[in-house]
Amino acid sequence: MKQPSFFQSVLRIAIPVALQSMLQSSFSMIDQVMVGQLGSISIAAVGIAGKFAFLYSVVIGAVTAIAGIMIAQYIGQQDQKAADRSLCVNLLVAVGIGLMFTLLSLLIPTPIMRLYSKDAGAVSLAAAYLRIIAGTYLPIGLASTLSVMLRCQDRAKAPLIAAIASALTNTGLNYILIFGKLGAPALGVQGAAIASVASQWINALVIGLFFRVLLFTRRERFVLSVKLNEADRKQYLVMLFPVLVNEFLWGLGQNVFTVIYSHIGTQEVAAVALISPVESLLIGALSGFAQAAGILIGKRLGEEEYEKAYDESKLLMKYGFIGSLALSLLLILLKSSYVRIYHVEDYVRQTAQWLLVAFAVLAPFKVQNMILGGGIIRSGGKTKYIMWIDLMGTWLIGIPLGFLCARLFKLPVAWIYFVIGLEEIVRWIVSVWLFRSRKWIIKI
Repeated sequence: MKQPSFFQSVLRIAIPVALQSMLQSSFSMIDQVMVGQLGSISIAAVGIAGKFAFLYSVVIGAVTAIAGIMIAQYIGQQDQKAADRSLCVNLLVAVGIGLMFTLLSLLIPTPIMRLYSKDAGAVSLAAAYLRIIAGTYLPIGLASTLSVMLRCQDRAKAPLIAAIASALTNTGLNYILIFGKLGAPALGVQGAAIASVASQWINALVIGLFFRVLLFTRRERFVLSVKLNEADRKQYLVMLFPVLVNEFLWGLGQNVFTVIYSHIGTQEVAAVALISPVESLLIGALSGFAQAAGILIGKRLGEEEYEKAYDESKLLMKYGFIGSLALSLLLILLKSSYVRIYHVEDYVRQTAQWLLVAFAVLAPFKVQNMILGGGIIRSGGKTKYIMWIDLMGTWLIGIPLGFLCARLFKLPVAWIYFVIGLEEIVRWIVSVWLFRSRKWIIKI
Protein backbone atom coordinates (compact mmCIF):
# COMPACT_ATOMS: atom_id res chain seq x y z
CA MET A 1 0.00 0.00 0.00
CA LYS A 2 1.38 3.40 -1.03
CA GLN A 3 2.35 5.61 1.90
CA PRO A 4 0.77 9.09 1.93
CA SER A 5 3.02 12.05 1.16
CA PHE A 6 3.92 14.47 3.94
CA PHE A 7 1.46 17.03 2.57
CA GLN A 8 -1.30 14.42 2.58
CA SER A 9 -0.41 13.47 6.16
CA VAL A 10 -0.61 17.13 7.16
CA LEU A 11 -4.00 17.53 5.52
CA ARG A 12 -5.36 14.39 7.20
CA ILE A 13 -4.79 16.07 10.55
CA ALA A 14 -4.96 19.77 9.66
CA ILE A 15 -8.28 19.81 7.79
CA PRO A 16 -10.40 18.02 10.44
CA VAL A 17 -8.71 20.02 13.22
CA ALA A 18 -9.23 23.28 11.34
CA LEU A 19 -12.88 22.53 10.66
CA GLN A 20 -13.39 21.48 14.27
CA SER A 21 -11.70 24.63 15.57
CA MET A 22 -13.79 26.78 13.26
CA LEU A 23 -16.97 25.08 14.44
CA GLN A 24 -15.91 25.62 18.06
CA SER A 25 -15.19 29.25 17.20
CA SER A 26 -18.62 29.46 15.61
CA PHE A 27 -20.08 29.11 19.11
CA SER A 28 -18.83 32.56 20.04
CA MET A 29 -19.65 33.99 16.61
CA ILE A 30 -23.21 32.67 16.70
CA ASP A 31 -23.57 33.95 20.25
CA GLN A 32 -22.25 37.37 19.22
CA VAL A 33 -24.42 37.63 16.12
CA MET A 34 -27.59 36.65 17.96
CA VAL A 35 -26.78 38.54 21.14
CA GLY A 36 -25.72 41.42 18.88
CA GLN A 37 -29.38 41.99 18.11
CA LEU A 38 -29.81 42.96 21.79
CA GLY A 39 -27.37 45.92 21.73
CA SER A 40 -23.83 46.96 22.68
CA ILE A 41 -24.11 46.27 26.42
CA SER A 42 -25.15 42.67 25.77
CA ILE A 43 -22.27 42.22 23.32
CA ALA A 44 -19.81 43.66 25.83
CA ALA A 45 -21.19 41.39 28.58
CA VAL A 46 -20.71 38.22 26.55
CA GLY A 47 -17.28 39.48 25.47
CA ILE A 48 -15.90 40.09 28.97
CA ALA A 49 -17.40 36.89 30.39
CA GLY A 50 -15.86 35.04 27.49
CA LYS A 51 -12.43 36.36 28.46
CA PHE A 52 -12.49 34.47 31.77
CA ALA A 53 -13.67 31.35 29.96
CA PHE A 54 -10.82 31.96 27.50
CA LEU A 55 -8.37 31.92 30.42
CA TYR A 56 -9.64 28.44 31.26
CA SER A 57 -9.35 27.30 27.65
CA VAL A 58 -5.70 28.32 27.40
CA VAL A 59 -4.86 26.48 30.64
CA ILE A 60 -6.59 23.35 29.33
CA GLY A 61 -4.71 23.95 26.09
CA ALA A 62 -1.50 23.57 28.11
CA VAL A 63 -2.60 20.18 29.41
CA THR A 64 -3.61 18.94 25.96
CA ALA A 65 -0.34 20.25 24.51
CA ILE A 66 1.63 18.10 26.95
CA ALA A 67 -0.67 15.17 26.27
CA GLY A 68 0.00 15.59 22.55
CA ILE A 69 3.78 15.74 23.01
CA MET A 70 3.86 12.62 25.16
CA ILE A 71 1.33 10.52 23.23
CA ALA A 72 2.83 11.36 19.81
CA GLN A 73 6.38 10.54 20.89
CA TYR A 74 5.36 7.32 22.67
CA ILE A 75 3.42 6.17 19.61
CA GLY A 76 6.49 6.97 17.52
CA GLN A 77 8.45 4.73 19.92
CA GLN A 78 5.77 1.97 19.57
CA ASP A 79 5.00 2.22 23.32
CA GLN A 80 1.20 2.18 23.49
CA LYS A 81 1.08 1.49 27.23
CA ALA A 82 3.04 4.65 27.98
CA ALA A 83 0.73 6.60 25.64
CA ASP A 84 -2.32 5.29 27.53
CA ARG A 85 -0.85 6.28 30.89
CA SER A 86 -0.09 9.74 29.53
CA LEU A 87 -3.71 10.14 28.50
CA CYS A 88 -4.99 9.08 31.93
CA VAL A 89 -2.65 11.44 33.79
CA ASN A 90 -3.60 14.40 31.62
CA LEU A 91 -7.33 13.59 31.91
CA LEU A 92 -6.99 13.69 35.69
CA VAL A 93 -5.22 17.05 35.56
CA ALA A 94 -7.84 18.45 33.13
CA VAL A 95 -10.70 17.41 35.43
CA GLY A 96 -9.00 19.03 38.44
CA ILE A 97 -8.49 22.34 36.60
CA GLY A 98 -12.06 22.21 35.27
CA LEU A 99 -13.48 21.81 38.78
CA MET A 100 -11.41 24.74 40.07
CA PHE A 101 -12.63 27.13 37.35
CA THR A 102 -16.21 25.89 37.79
CA LEU A 103 -16.18 26.72 41.49
CA LEU A 104 -14.71 30.20 40.87
CA SER A 105 -17.37 30.98 38.26
CA LEU A 106 -20.20 29.76 40.46
CA LEU A 107 -19.09 31.34 43.74
CA ILE A 108 -17.63 34.75 42.78
CA PRO A 109 -18.79 35.66 39.24
CA THR A 110 -19.53 39.33 40.01
CA PRO A 111 -16.13 40.15 41.61
CA ILE A 112 -14.41 38.45 38.66
CA MET A 113 -16.39 40.48 36.11
CA ARG A 114 -15.68 43.73 37.98
CA LEU A 115 -12.03 43.20 37.14
CA TYR A 116 -12.93 43.64 33.46
CA SER A 117 -15.41 46.51 33.43
CA LYS A 118 -16.77 49.41 35.47
CA ASP A 119 -20.12 49.40 33.65
CA ALA A 120 -22.64 48.07 36.20
CA GLY A 121 -25.06 46.88 33.52
CA ALA A 122 -22.42 44.98 31.62
CA VAL A 123 -21.01 43.46 34.84
CA SER A 124 -24.43 42.24 35.97
CA LEU A 125 -25.19 40.57 32.62
CA ALA A 126 -21.68 39.13 32.37
CA ALA A 127 -21.82 37.64 35.88
CA ALA A 128 -25.12 35.87 35.10
CA TYR A 129 -23.64 34.57 31.85
CA LEU A 130 -20.42 33.40 33.56
CA ARG A 131 -22.32 31.51 36.27
CA ILE A 132 -24.11 29.45 33.63
CA ILE A 133 -21.17 28.77 31.28
CA ALA A 134 -19.32 27.34 34.27
CA GLY A 135 -21.08 24.16 33.15
CA THR A 136 -18.91 24.06 30.00
CA TYR A 137 -15.55 23.68 31.72
CA LEU A 138 -15.61 19.96 32.53
CA PRO A 139 -16.88 18.78 29.11
CA ILE A 140 -14.35 21.02 27.33
CA GLY A 141 -11.50 19.52 29.38
CA LEU A 142 -12.62 15.93 28.81
CA ALA A 143 -13.30 16.40 25.09
CA SER A 144 -10.04 18.27 24.40
CA THR A 145 -7.88 15.62 26.07
CA LEU A 146 -9.61 12.63 24.46
CA SER A 147 -9.39 14.37 21.08
CA VAL A 148 -5.59 14.36 21.34
CA MET A 149 -5.50 10.57 21.57
CA LEU A 150 -7.96 10.21 18.69
CA ARG A 151 -5.83 12.44 16.43
CA CYS A 152 -2.61 10.66 17.38
CA GLN A 153 -4.31 7.36 16.45
CA ASP A 154 -5.29 8.71 13.00
CA ARG A 155 -8.90 9.36 14.03
CA ALA A 156 -8.87 13.13 13.40
CA LYS A 157 -12.33 13.04 11.81
CA ALA A 158 -14.00 11.92 15.05
CA PRO A 159 -13.61 15.26 16.92
CA LEU A 160 -14.83 17.02 13.76
CA ILE A 161 -18.06 14.99 13.71
CA ALA A 162 -18.54 15.79 17.40
CA ALA A 163 -18.00 19.48 16.70
CA ILE A 164 -20.64 19.43 13.94
CA ALA A 165 -23.21 17.90 16.32
CA SER A 166 -22.24 20.44 18.96
CA ALA A 167 -22.46 23.42 16.58
CA LEU A 168 -25.92 22.38 15.38
CA THR A 169 -27.08 22.08 18.99
CA ASN A 170 -25.64 25.47 19.87
CA THR A 171 -27.23 27.24 16.89
CA GLY A 172 -30.66 25.71 17.41
CA LEU A 173 -30.78 26.37 21.15
CA ASN A 174 -29.44 29.91 20.69
CA TYR A 175 -32.33 30.73 18.36
CA ILE A 176 -34.89 29.19 20.70
CA LEU A 177 -33.59 30.47 24.05
CA ILE A 178 -32.23 33.93 23.19
CA PHE A 179 -35.36 35.11 21.36
CA GLY A 180 -38.00 32.88 23.00
CA LYS A 181 -39.04 30.77 20.02
CA LEU A 182 -41.16 27.58 19.98
CA GLY A 183 -42.87 28.54 23.22
CA ALA A 184 -39.64 28.97 25.23
CA PRO A 185 -39.08 32.12 27.32
CA ALA A 186 -36.82 34.83 25.80
CA LEU A 187 -33.73 34.54 28.01
CA GLY A 188 -31.38 36.81 26.06
CA VAL A 189 -27.75 36.54 27.17
CA GLN A 190 -28.54 33.75 29.66
CA GLY A 191 -30.16 31.75 26.86
CA ALA A 192 -26.90 31.93 24.91
CA ALA A 193 -25.06 30.58 27.95
CA ILE A 194 -27.47 27.65 28.37
CA ALA A 195 -27.06 26.78 24.69
CA SER A 196 -23.26 26.76 25.10
CA VAL A 197 -23.43 24.37 28.07
CA ALA A 198 -25.72 21.92 26.26
CA SER A 199 -23.63 21.96 23.09
CA GLN A 200 -20.36 21.35 24.94
CA TRP A 201 -21.80 18.32 26.74
CA ILE A 202 -23.01 16.97 23.38
CA ASN A 203 -19.47 17.47 22.05
CA ALA A 204 -17.94 15.58 24.98
CA LEU A 205 -20.48 12.75 24.73
CA VAL A 206 -19.88 12.16 21.00
CA ILE A 207 -16.09 12.24 21.43
CA GLY A 208 -16.42 9.80 24.34
CA LEU A 209 -18.37 7.42 22.09
CA PHE A 210 -15.71 7.60 19.37
CA PHE A 211 -13.00 6.96 21.95
CA ARG A 212 -14.92 3.89 23.10
CA VAL A 213 -15.04 2.65 19.51
CA LEU A 214 -11.28 3.19 19.23
CA LEU A 215 -10.71 0.98 22.28
CA PHE A 216 -12.85 -1.80 20.78
CA THR A 217 -10.84 -1.79 17.54
CA ARG A 218 -7.40 -1.78 19.16
CA ARG A 219 -5.35 -4.92 19.50
CA GLU A 220 -3.89 -3.93 22.85
CA ARG A 221 -5.94 -3.55 25.99
CA PHE A 222 -6.19 0.04 27.25
CA VAL A 223 -4.00 0.74 30.28
CA LEU A 224 -6.14 2.56 32.84
CA SER A 225 -3.46 3.93 35.15
CA VAL A 226 -2.07 7.22 36.43
CA LYS A 227 1.00 5.63 38.03
CA LEU A 228 4.27 7.15 36.88
CA ASN A 229 7.68 6.18 38.17
CA GLU A 230 9.87 8.89 39.66
CA ALA A 231 11.74 9.60 36.43
CA ASP A 232 8.54 9.82 34.36
CA ARG A 233 6.85 11.98 37.00
CA LYS A 234 9.78 14.38 37.02
CA GLN A 235 9.84 14.52 33.22
CA TYR A 236 6.08 15.18 33.14
CA LEU A 237 6.31 18.03 35.64
CA VAL A 238 9.33 19.53 33.86
CA MET A 239 7.25 19.70 30.67
CA LEU A 240 3.88 20.58 32.24
CA PHE A 241 4.88 23.33 34.67
CA PRO A 242 6.37 25.73 32.09
CA VAL A 243 3.38 25.23 29.77
CA LEU A 244 0.85 25.76 32.58
CA VAL A 245 2.65 28.89 33.76
CA ASN A 246 3.05 30.06 30.18
CA GLU A 247 -0.56 29.55 29.11
CA PHE A 248 -2.01 30.91 32.35
CA LEU A 249 0.10 34.07 32.35
CA TRP A 250 -0.36 34.52 28.59
CA GLY A 251 -4.13 34.12 29.00
CA LEU A 252 -4.02 36.48 31.98
CA GLY A 253 -2.19 38.94 29.77
CA GLN A 254 -4.97 38.75 27.19
CA ASN A 255 -7.39 39.51 30.02
CA VAL A 256 -5.29 42.53 31.00
CA PHE A 257 -5.67 43.77 27.42
CA THR A 258 -9.46 43.58 27.91
CA VAL A 259 -9.11 45.65 31.08
CA ILE A 260 -7.16 48.24 29.09
CA TYR A 261 -9.91 48.43 26.46
CA SER A 262 -12.69 48.53 29.08
CA HIS A 263 -11.21 51.64 30.69
CA ILE A 264 -11.56 53.44 27.36
CA GLY A 265 -15.32 52.79 27.17
CA THR A 266 -18.10 50.23 26.76
CA GLN A 267 -18.41 50.94 23.03
CA GLU A 268 -14.72 50.17 22.55
CA VAL A 269 -15.16 46.90 24.48
CA ALA A 270 -18.13 46.07 22.24
CA ALA A 271 -16.02 46.75 19.11
CA VAL A 272 -13.23 44.46 20.37
CA ALA A 273 -15.85 41.83 21.26
CA LEU A 274 -17.26 42.05 17.72
CA ILE A 275 -13.96 41.01 16.15
CA SER A 276 -13.20 38.30 18.72
CA PRO A 277 -15.21 35.60 16.88
CA VAL A 278 -13.45 36.49 13.62
CA GLU A 279 -10.06 36.21 15.34
CA SER A 280 -11.03 32.79 16.69
CA LEU A 281 -12.40 31.68 13.32
CA LEU A 282 -9.30 32.68 11.33
CA ILE A 283 -6.86 31.30 13.89
CA GLY A 284 -9.01 28.18 14.16
CA ALA A 285 -8.89 27.73 10.38
CA LEU A 286 -5.09 27.50 10.57
CA SER A 287 -4.72 25.82 13.95
CA GLY A 288 -4.64 22.47 12.19
CA PHE A 289 -1.08 23.18 11.07
CA ALA A 290 0.00 23.63 14.70
CA GLN A 291 -1.75 20.39 15.72
CA ALA A 292 -0.23 18.58 12.73
CA ALA A 293 3.19 19.93 13.70
CA GLY A 294 2.89 18.64 17.26
CA ILE A 295 1.76 15.17 16.17
CA LEU A 296 3.82 14.56 13.00
CA ILE A 297 7.05 16.17 14.21
CA GLY A 298 6.61 14.51 17.62
CA LYS A 299 6.39 11.11 15.94
CA ARG A 300 9.51 11.88 13.86
CA LEU A 301 11.43 12.76 17.01
CA GLY A 302 10.18 9.59 18.70
CA GLU A 303 11.50 7.62 15.70
CA GLU A 304 14.81 9.58 15.94
CA GLU A 305 14.44 10.87 12.37
CA TYR A 306 15.78 14.29 13.28
CA GLU A 307 16.67 15.63 9.86
CA LYS A 308 13.23 14.76 8.51
CA ALA A 309 11.69 16.48 11.53
CA TYR A 310 13.60 19.69 10.74
CA ASP A 311 12.82 19.68 7.00
CA GLU A 312 9.14 18.88 7.51
CA SER A 313 8.88 21.63 10.11
CA LYS A 314 9.98 24.16 7.49
CA LEU A 315 7.29 22.87 5.15
CA LEU A 316 4.63 23.29 7.85
CA MET A 317 5.72 26.88 8.43
CA LYS A 318 5.46 27.55 4.70
CA TYR A 319 1.95 26.08 4.50
CA GLY A 320 0.84 28.17 7.48
CA PHE A 321 2.21 31.39 6.02
CA ILE A 322 0.49 30.93 2.67
CA GLY A 323 -2.82 30.08 4.36
CA SER A 324 -2.70 33.00 6.80
CA LEU A 325 -1.82 35.50 4.08
CA ALA A 326 -4.76 34.37 1.93
CA LEU A 327 -7.23 34.56 4.83
CA SER A 328 -5.93 38.00 5.90
CA LEU A 329 -6.56 39.41 2.43
CA LEU A 330 -10.05 37.89 2.41
CA LEU A 331 -10.77 39.40 5.83
CA ILE A 332 -9.81 42.91 4.66
CA LEU A 333 -12.14 42.55 1.67
CA LEU A 334 -15.10 41.36 3.76
CA LYS A 335 -14.68 43.52 6.87
CA SER A 336 -17.51 45.99 6.11
CA SER A 337 -19.95 43.18 5.25
CA TYR A 338 -19.21 41.46 8.56
CA VAL A 339 -19.82 44.45 10.85
CA ARG A 340 -23.14 45.23 9.16
CA ILE A 341 -24.56 42.04 10.66
CA TYR A 342 -24.76 43.67 14.10
CA HIS A 343 -27.35 46.13 15.41
CA VAL A 344 -24.86 48.50 17.02
CA GLU A 345 -23.92 52.16 16.77
CA ASP A 346 -22.06 53.43 13.69
CA TYR A 347 -19.03 54.26 15.85
CA VAL A 348 -18.82 50.64 17.06
CA ARG A 349 -19.04 49.34 13.48
CA GLN A 350 -16.36 51.73 12.19
CA THR A 351 -14.03 50.93 15.08
CA ALA A 352 -14.52 47.20 14.53
CA GLN A 353 -13.53 47.57 10.86
CA TRP A 354 -10.23 49.19 11.77
CA LEU A 355 -9.63 46.49 14.39
CA LEU A 356 -10.16 43.84 11.71
CA VAL A 357 -7.56 45.51 9.48
CA ALA A 358 -5.06 45.54 12.35
CA PHE A 359 -5.73 41.88 13.07
CA ALA A 360 -5.34 40.95 9.38
CA VAL A 361 -1.87 42.57 9.28
CA LEU A 362 -0.74 40.71 12.42
CA ALA A 363 -2.39 37.35 11.64
CA PRO A 364 0.51 35.80 9.62
CA PHE A 365 2.85 36.37 12.57
CA LYS A 366 0.29 34.93 15.01
CA VAL A 367 -0.06 31.79 12.92
CA GLN A 368 3.71 31.32 12.59
CA ASN A 369 4.02 31.61 16.38
CA MET A 370 1.29 28.98 16.78
CA ILE A 371 3.08 26.55 14.47
CA LEU A 372 6.54 27.19 15.91
CA GLY A 373 5.74 27.59 19.59
CA GLY A 374 2.56 25.57 19.89
CA GLY A 375 3.65 22.70 17.66
CA ILE A 376 7.22 22.34 16.41
CA ILE A 377 9.43 23.48 19.28
CA ARG A 378 7.13 21.98 21.93
CA SER A 379 7.13 18.61 20.14
CA GLY A 380 10.61 17.99 21.54
CA GLY A 381 9.43 18.66 25.09
CA LYS A 382 11.34 21.96 25.36
CA THR A 383 8.38 23.79 26.83
CA LYS A 384 10.50 26.13 28.96
CA TYR A 385 11.82 27.91 25.87
CA ILE A 386 8.31 28.80 24.68
CA MET A 387 7.31 29.91 28.17
CA TRP A 388 10.02 32.58 28.24
CA ILE A 389 9.32 33.71 24.68
CA ASP A 390 5.58 34.09 25.27
CA LEU A 391 5.92 35.78 28.65
CA MET A 392 8.50 38.21 27.28
CA GLY A 393 6.17 39.18 24.44
CA THR A 394 3.05 39.58 26.56
CA TRP A 395 4.34 41.06 29.83
CA LEU A 396 7.47 42.96 28.77
CA ILE A 397 6.21 44.30 25.44
CA GLY A 398 2.44 43.99 24.88
CA ILE A 399 1.08 45.06 28.27
CA PRO A 400 3.46 48.01 28.89
CA LEU A 401 2.83 49.32 25.35
CA GLY A 402 -0.92 48.90 25.85
CA PHE A 403 -0.98 50.95 29.04
CA LEU A 404 1.26 53.64 27.54
CA CYS A 405 -0.92 53.98 24.43
CA ALA A 406 -4.17 54.02 26.43
CA ARG A 407 -3.25 56.07 29.48
CA LEU A 408 -0.42 58.35 28.33
CA PHE A 409 -0.98 58.85 24.60
CA LYS A 410 -4.77 58.15 24.66
CA LEU A 411 -4.72 56.59 21.21
CA PRO A 412 -7.87 55.17 19.55
CA VAL A 413 -8.57 51.55 20.48
CA ALA A 414 -7.66 50.24 16.99
CA TRP A 415 -4.16 51.73 17.28
CA ILE A 416 -3.78 50.38 20.82
CA TYR A 417 -4.77 46.93 19.55
CA PHE A 418 -2.22 47.12 16.73
CA VAL A 419 0.64 48.35 18.93
CA ILE A 420 -0.05 45.60 21.48
CA GLY A 421 0.02 43.08 18.63
CA LEU A 422 3.57 44.08 17.67
CA GLU A 423 4.74 41.70 20.39
CA GLU A 424 3.81 38.86 17.99
CA ILE A 425 6.56 40.03 15.64
CA VAL A 426 9.16 40.04 18.43
CA ARG A 427 8.09 36.54 19.50
CA TRP A 428 8.33 35.35 15.90
CA ILE A 429 11.91 36.64 15.50
CA VAL A 430 13.08 34.89 18.68
CA SER A 431 11.19 31.67 17.80
CA VAL A 432 12.79 31.49 14.33
CA TRP A 433 16.23 31.89 15.91
CA LEU A 434 15.45 29.08 18.36
CA PHE A 435 14.10 26.88 15.57
CA ARG A 436 17.25 27.31 13.48
CA SER A 437 19.45 26.53 16.51
CA ARG A 438 17.92 23.00 16.57
CA LYS A 439 18.06 22.90 20.38
CA TRP A 440 14.45 21.69 20.40
CA ILE A 441 15.24 18.52 18.43
CA ILE A 442 15.24 15.83 21.12
CA LYS A 443 13.58 12.52 21.97
CA ILE A 444 11.82 12.47 25.37
